Amino acid sequence: MARYHAPLRDMRFILEEVFQAPQEWAAMPATQELGMDLVEAILEEGARVVEAELFPLNQRGDAEGCRFEAGHVTTPAGFKAAFETLADGGWWGLGGNPDYEGQGMPKMLTVAFEEMLYAANTSFALYPALNTGAALLLDSHADEATKRLYLLRMYAGQWLGTMCLTEPHCGTDLGLIKTRAIPDGDGAYRITGSKIWITGGEHDMVENIVHLVLAKLPDAPEGSRGISLFLVPKVEVNDDGSLGERNSLSCGGLEHKMGIKGSATCVMNFDGARGVLIGEPHQGLATMFTMMNYERLSIGIQGLGLGEVAYQSAMDFAQERLQSRAPGGAEAPDKPADPILVHPDVRRMALNVRAWNEGGRAFAAFVASQLDRAKFHPDADRREHAEGLVALLTPVAKAFLTDRGFDATVEAQQIYGGSGYCVEWGAEQYVRDARIAMIYEGTNGIQAMDLVGRKLFRNRGAYVTHLAKAIRDDLERAENESLVENSSESLVEYRRACEEELSRLERVTEGLLVRAEGRPEELGAAAADYLALVGYVAYTWMWWKMARAAQQGLTGNGQAGEDFYRAKLAVGEHFLRRMRPRTLALEAQIEAGAAPLMAMTETAFYPE
Repeated sequence: MARYHAPLRDMRFILEEVFQAPQEWAAMPATQELGMDLVEAILEEGARVVEAELFPLNQRGDAEGCRFEAGHVTTPAGFKAAFETLADGGWWGLGGNPDYEGQGMPKMLTVAFEEMLYAANTSFALYPALNTGAALLLDSHADEATKRLYLLRMYAGQWLGTMCLTEPHCGTDLGLIKTRAIPDGDGAYRITGSKIWITGGEHDMVENIVHLVLAKLPDAPEGSRGISLFLVPKVEVNDDGSLGERNSLSCGGLEHKMGIKGSATCVMNFDGARGVLIGEPHQGLATMFTMMNYERLSIGIQGLGLGEVAYQSAMDFAQERLQSRAPGGAEAPDKPADPILVHPDVRRMALNVRAWNEGGRAFAAFVASQLDRAKFHPDADRREHAEGLVALLTPVAKAFLTDRGFDATVEAQQIYGGSGYCVEWGAEQYVRDARIAMIYEGTNGIQAMDLVGRKLFRNRGAYVTHLAKAIRDDLERAENESLVENSSESLVEYRRACEEELSRLERVTEGLLVRAEGRPEELGAAAADYLALVGYVAYTWMWWKMARAAQQGLTGNGQAGEDFYRAKLAVGEHFLRRMRPRTLALEAQIEAGAAPLMAMTETAFYPE
C-alpha cells in the first residue's frame, strides 16, 4: 500500500549541515531571529498534519474527483475539512508578509513544507500553492488598500487566489488573448472573456476566490505588450472587507484529466465581471511573472514530492515482496524466495529514484536560498548575484525537477512489477499526477527555450558565468579551509566531477553561442539538452556539498547519525558513477546542432 513519512532528517541535514541555513538567516534582518529550534518545530508539526490530514485523502480523492453541478464545484470528501484544519493552524500564511499577519518564514523553509504537501496529496496542494503565488503578486504590486483587504484573508485561508492566463485559442503565446477590460467610470473595470485550465477556479473550500486575470484594455498595443492584469473576485468585496454581491463570472465546467483529479481545473467565463487593475496598464505580463516564477519553482517541487512518496511506497512493497534468489545464493533461506532488493536491477531503480530525490531536495533548497538572498540580504551585490542565479535556475528548477520527478515515479512503479499497474497500490496515481507537472506553468520545452533564449543568448552567457563563479568560489572556500575532503579520496572524486562538469558546461555554452549567431534554430535544437546539462551540473555540485557534509558528519559524530551519513555517501556514489555520465551524451547531442532536426520537410512528417 502507499506510504509516506516526511523525510525530516534529510531536510534538517540539508538546511543545517549542507547549507548552514541558521548562519545565512542571521545575516539578514528579516530572518535573523529564526533558529533551528523553531524550524524543527515547524517541520515536525507540518509533517504531522500532512500525514494525518492529507495523505489519507489522496487515493480517495483521486477515485472520487471533483464534481460539477449547476455551476458549482464540490471537492472530494474530506478536502474542505482538511483545508480548514490547516488554515486554523496558520499554514497558508507561512511565508506571508508579517505586515498583513503572515509569518514571514524564508523560502528555504517553506519549500520543505511544500514538498510535504505535494507528496502527501498533490491535488490538494495545488489550491494553496496558487494562493501563495497570488498573494506574493499582490504583496509586490497592489496598492496598500488592496493588500490590506485581500492579504489578511488569503493568508488566513478565508479566500484563495487563482491565476487566469490561458484561453481556448492560445497557450504560451499570451499576446493572442481576447479577454477585454473596459473602464467602468469609477476606477474599476469590466472584464469579459473565457479562460481555461484554471486551477481552483471554482470550489467549495472558501467563501471567496480571488482571480488574477490577464486582459487587454481598449487602447492596448498588439501582442504581449498590450496585456494588463486585473484582480477579479468571485464575490465583490466591500471597503470594510465584508462580502457584497456575486460578481458576473461563472464556472463553465471541469476538465476531465489524466491525473490530479482532486484539483478543480475549470473553464471560467467572465461576463462583464468587475475588477481592479493591478500594477501599470499594459504591464500585466511582467507583473504576472512575479507569480509565475514562484509557481514554476513550486511545480518543480511537485515533481520532487511525488518522487519521494513514490520511493517510500515502493520500498515498503520491496520489503515484503519475495521473488527468486539473490545472484550469489539465498539470503533468506528460511523463506521460499528472497526480498526483491537483493537483485541488482531492483537496486538500480531504487538508487536512481533516491538519487534524483535527494539531489532535487538540495537543489530546491539552494534555489530557495537565492530567492531569500535576493529579497532580504542587506548587501546590494549579494542581492544582485542571487538575482542572476535565480533568473538562470528558475526554468531549470521547474523543468529538471519535474522531468526527474516523473522519471522517479515511473522507475518506482516498475519496482512493483504488475502490481504497480494496478490502482490499489497507489503507484500508478503518482505517475499520472507527476505527468502534468512537465506540462503546466509553461511546458518544459518552453522552460528550455526561456533558458537558452532569455537567460543565455540574450546576455551572452552572463548568468552561466554567475553559476560558474558560485561553484568555483564554493570549491575554493572548502580547499582553503583545509577540511576533511582534502584527505578523502571519495570527496576528491566529487570535487573533480564538479570541475569536469563545469568545464563541460562552459565549453558547450561557448560553442552554442557561436553557432546560434544568425541561426536561431540552433538555440531551439539545443534547448532541452542544454537545460538537462545545466541540471546535471547543479546536481553534481549539490552531491559534492552533501557528500562533504556527510563526511564531516561521520568524522565529527554529527547529529544525523552514522547510518544516515553512510547511506548518503552510498547514494552519492551511485549518482557520480552511474548517472552523471549521461552528460557525455547531452554534450554530443547539443554539438550535433540543428541540421538533423531541420533536414526533413514539414510534409514528410505527416503519414500519407
